This record gives sequence, C-alpha cells and structure tokens, in this order.
Amino acid sequence: MSRVAIVTGAARGIGAATAFQFASEGAAVAVLDLDESACASVVERIRSSGGTAVAHGCDVADEAQVDAAIDKVAAELGSVDVLVNNAGVLRDNLLHKMSVSDWDIVMNVHLRGAFLCSKAAQRHMVRMRSGKIVNTSSVSALGNWGQANYAAAKAGIQGFTRTLAMELGPFGINVNAVAPGFIVTEMTDATAARVGLSSEEMQARAAEITPLRRVGQPSDIAQVVAFLASDAASFITGQTIYVDGGRRL
Repeated sequence: MSRVAIVTGAARGIGAATAFQFASEGAAVAVLDLDESACASVVERIRSSGGTAVAHGCDVADEAQVDAAIDKVAAELGSVDVLVNNAGVLRDNLLHKMSVSDWDIVMNVHLRGAFLCSKAAQRHMVRMRSGKIVNTSSVSALGNWGQANYAAAKAGIQGFTRTLAMELGPFGINVNAVAPGFIVTEMTDATAARVGLSSEEMQARAAEITPLRRVGQPSDIAQVVAFLASDAASFITGQTIYVDGGRRL
C-alpha cells in the first residue's frame, strides 16, 4: 500500500508543489485547503499523471472540520502516514497599525491550525507507531519588518516542532520543520504589492541579498519536505531546516 500524505494549504504555491512531489514519489495525496474547489486543478494534475489524490475543504482553525477531514482521509485512503502543516495567511502591517483581527487570524491559521491538524493526525500515527509531520516555518521567524504576527507564529512553529518531536518520538513519529526564504508564490506577490513593488522588482531585490543570487521556487521547498518525510530522514527529528539560499547566514 502506498503512503498517504495530507498537505494543508495545498491549492497553490508551496503546498501544491509539495502535493505534486509526494504524488511523483508514489504517495496518495489528500489536498486540503479552505476552498475545496480551489484544489481541483491540483487533484486533476495528479490524477492525470496516474496518481491518487482527493480534495477536501477544511478551515484548519476549526477543530470539528479538521477532525472530520483527517478521519475521512484515513477512511478513504487507508491511513495517515504524513502530515504537512503548510496552510498560511498574511496580514502584514506595522505594530501600531496592526489590528487584533490581523493578529488573531495569522495565529489561528498558522499555530492553531498546526496544533489541531497534528493532534488529529497523531491519533492515527500513534496506532501505527509510525508517521511523519513536517511543519512550515519561515526565515521570518527570526524577525521581519511589518510582520510581528507572522514572525511570532513562525517562531512558535519551531518550538511546537521541537516539543512534538519529544512527545511523539517514542511512537516512531518524526516531526520536523522547513523555514523557507523568499519563494516565488502568490503570497510573496502580495507582499510586493503591499510595499509598492512589482513582483519582478521584489524578486530582483531578494536575489541581490541572497548568497546564491536567486530566489526560491516552490519545488525547492517541496523536495526538502519530501526528504524529511522519507525513510532517508528516519533519524532526523525536532529540526528546522532553513531553505533560503543562504539568506540568513
């Protein structure tokens, strides 16, 4: 039986690339996003390539929706072997302009979402005494102008990752995180627009201050996630891998 991987926030960007990566390696993939219809193109591309994929709409900050979605995936596809907590939103602003709603929605999607999805998935993994959880942090966890909410959430993901590694390790479950640098996605395009730059201008500036002199693509992250979820990484847990072209050296 092939592995079953659940990827949240998988309708586009890093999440979609991660779903494609797992499918290319033979995994059955559950594509989760807030809007189920937005997942259709990802699922169709996987299926048209001969893979197995299902789509589910799920608000990762809603406990009942999370429990229902993950239990349904387990019933449909046979198990829950891998969980990638990738769902995320931006509500960037300087602290004095940031609303309580801006703070809460970022915390709810990133931190509460990772907590609820991990809690639901581990019930299946503990029974099997195996599993892989990969969380998405960010270089912004180290601090970033105009992102007090996002930076705090992504730093929290790293502490969450280390703690779950300690608690779930005895059950054969590995828990790690990736921390992307500048990756070309709709989210970074939105950041460019917020600061009055074109996407191309933002990417050029980011590349200029990156040792590898380029920006990242979603596939750069997806391949690291897939490695952390593979048997080749079976003795790695509690780690955050920065995938940023050396940006934060």
